[in-house]
Amino acid sequence: MKFISIFYGLFLLSILGIYWTLATQKLKLWVILIASLIFYTSWQIQYLPLLLALTFINFRFGLEISKNTSGENVENSKIPNEEWRIYQSDWNLYRLKILGIGIILNISLLLIFKYLPSILRWAFNISTVPGNSSFQFIAPLGISFFTFECIAYLIDVYRGAPATNQFLKFATYKLFFVKLISGPITRYHNFALQFNYLQFPNVNRISEAVWLIARGAVKKGILADNLGIFVDLCFGNLQRAGSTDLWLATIAYGLQLYLDFNGYVDIARGSALLFGLVLPENFDFPYFSTSIADFWRRWHITLGDWLRNYLYFPLGGSRRGLMRTCLNLFLVMLIAGIWHGSAWGFIIWGALHGIALAVHRLTDTLGDRFYLLNVFWRNPIGIVLAWFLTQLMVFTSWIWFRLPNIQDSVLVIQNFWGRNADTQFFEKVYVEALNSTPHQISWFIFLLFLVMLISYSLKRGMKLELSWPIKLIFAPMCFYAVWLLAPEGSLPYIYFDF
Repeated sequence: MKFISIFYGLFLLSILGIYWTLATQKLKLWVILIASLIFYTSWQIQYLPLLLALTFINFRFGLEISKNTSGENVENSKIPNEEWRIYQSDWNLYRLKILGIGIILNISLLLIFKYLPSILRWAFNISTVPGNSSFQFIAPLGISFFTFECIAYLIDVYRGAPATNQFLKFATYKLFFVKLISGPITRYHNFALQFNYLQFPNVNRISEAVWLIARGAVKKGILADNLGIFVDLCFGNLQRAGSTDLWLATIAYGLQLYLDFNGYVDIARGSALLFGLVLPENFDFPYFSTSIADFWRRWHITLGDWLRNYLYFPLGGSRRGLMRTCLNLFLVMLIAGIWHGSAWGFIIWGALHGIALAVHRLTDTLGDRFYLLNVFWRNPIGIVLAWFLTQLMVFTSWIWFRLPNIQDSVLVIQNFWGRNADTQFFEKVYVEALNSTPHQISWFIFLLFLVMLISYSLKRGMKLELSWPIKLIFAPMCFYAVWLLAPEGSLPYIYFDF
């Protein structure tokens, strides 16, 4: 069931009609849960039992970690202090073991689906057998986001947050269909608290929800998918593409990835608002950041928050000196690259971002020590230079993300300068497929950046927001534009692969 489809719209309206006619919280939760099971069944019914089993197992792990047996079989007032400390130490060790088992279970499942196919293909040389599908299987959609939320929940409970004893509420949180497949990554306690204060959305919230869904459809259906066609044509013909084509495709892919994922999150957040639930924002104009650290505070915000809270801080964060901080930043981003996939390109992508974060931390420290250097990076020339260097690093590193095969990525980088496209490439791509020219595509990308800049200036600089009547006027226009301009057979969401 695609998000951008009439079928999804009818499904959403039908569920909302039932949801808001019910009086009790419990019945509302059942509606969301059943709707989520139907939604996931429309994608991959074969993995539904696995997700249900994992949901129950993590629910039980949470209860076991939070269970307090320190007062069982003994009277607290009669326990000597030394004996009490022994009881407490043993119990904390038990909780830590349960937490470790839960984390290992979730990570093992993730690694199996992400890496086992590659290991088997390498071990048995499957790739040399055309058409062989012995070890070809598709990972469950949303498994990465699913396991990340489970790990976060278990760690939060271990750190002292209360574990829920309501399986229905936990299952509804885990399987909520609008965020199940590609996030945003949401913490249980922030999300579940909203179930206690459900109210029918007022006109402002309804207009915001409809506007989020409409603009998300435009980002994905019109902008990302049309950019994706050009990207696929260029990166699918690397031997024939010229330097200009590869640069355009690199920039176009960075925009496609952002608009594709951000469009999904907008639709997810808008759909959740109609249920009276607020999902966290996942993007904050990342392509206008002036440092790689600022970029990661604005790009895939919930993943960055997860990496900081459950990897970076446990590794020591910035508390153990400058060099250890740089090492921690590198390790976290390397793990983020490994999470995205088993190909070497993802690992290189993560390592590049780790190095960039470490270099930024070093230069930031130098800037604090040298007054003139600090002044330079704060004046307009320094800010523009910092923005250019940051985005140059971000967009060129996307090459490894889009082409995780190292030979393909290296070929792109080698052909960035001094290579002309052959005549057949120009005819097939620009004339026949796109009915356009490199010059026109360049202008399209420039105008897209300009629109993003205006939106960024209005929202971040002038703090301006559209009023609810304007949102309700523009939303139908957006849906109509998607119906007219979106390419037939829309491209799959990119982050469905992760």
